[in-house]
Amino acid sequence: MKHNKKRNTAFIFEVLIRELTKAIMEQDDNKKKYIIKLVKENFKGNNLLAKDLEIYKMVLDTTNVERIVAEKLIYEARILKSSIDHRKLFAEQGALIETINKTLSPGVFNNFVPNYKDLATVFQIFHPKTRVKDRVLLESRVVEKMLSEEEQQKEFLKPIDNLTYKSFVKAFNEKYDNSLLSEQKDLLKVYINSFTDNGIDLKIFLNEEISRLKDIIEESKSLEDIRKDPQMLESTNRVLDVLDSLKEREIDQDYVHEVLKIQNLAKEIGS
Repeated sequence: MKHNKKRNTAFIFEVLIRELTKAIMEQDDNKKKYIIKLVKENFKGNNLLAKDLEIYKMVLDTTNVERIVAEKLIYEARILKSSIDHRKLFAEQGALIETINKTLSPGVFNNFVPNYKDLATVFQIFHPKTRVKDRVLLESRVVEKMLSEEEQQKEFLKPIDNLTYKSFVKAFNEKYDNSLLSEQKDLLKVYINSFTDNGIDLKIFLNEEISRLKDIIEESKSLEDIRKDPQMLESTNRVLDVLDSLKEREIDQDYVHEVLKIQNLAKEIGS
C-alpha cells in the first residue's frame, strides 16, 4: 500500500518542526512565530490531530523495553487509533494542509525527515486497508526497534540446534582450515560457538582482540614508511577509527568481517 504522507499526522508535525528550525536559522522572526502558533493551534488541546500525534509518538518514542511491552503498546495504539473519528481527522488534516500550502509553501512537505521510513511504517500499521500479513511483518519490524539492547542481543544470539551447529563447524573446517591466519580461525570458531552460549565468550574474545589490534596499528604509526607517507598515515588513522567504532556496534557478520580484515592488516604490518 502506498504511503500518503500528507495524511500521516506525525509526518505533518515533523515537516512543520523542520520548517520552524529553518526559520530560526534564517532569523525570520515572523515566520517562526507563525509556525509556533500553527503548531500550538493544531497539536495541542483536544483536537483530533493532537490525539492522533500522541498515538504515533506512543509507538515511535518508545525504546529500550521488553518484547512483551513493545507488542502490548502497539496493540493498544491500534485500538486508540481505530477509536478516532476518521472523517473528522481527515477534515482537520485537510484544513491544516490547505493552510500550510497557502500561508507557508507546498514545499514544506518536501522537508527532509530523518525518520520518514519509521513514520511510514507506523502509518501502514494503523491503516485499515493494510493486509493482515503485511501488518504483522511491519509490526515485527517496529517491535525490533523498540526492544532494549539486551533483548536485541538475545534475538541475535538465538540458540541453533545441534545438527545445524555441527554442519556449520564441518563446513568451516573444510573451507578455511588452510587459508586463514591462526587468529582469524580463533575468531571464527568463537563466533560459531556464540550461537550456543549466548555470545559471552565472543564478547570477551573480541574485547581482548580489538585491544591487541589497536596496539599493533597504533605502534605502526611510528614506522618510517607510514610516518613519512601522509596517505598511509591517514589510512592507518582510519583503521583506528573503525576499531573504536566497533564498541558501539552490534556484533554481526559485518562486524566479524571488519575484524578479520584488520587482523590480516596487522599481520602484514608485523611481517
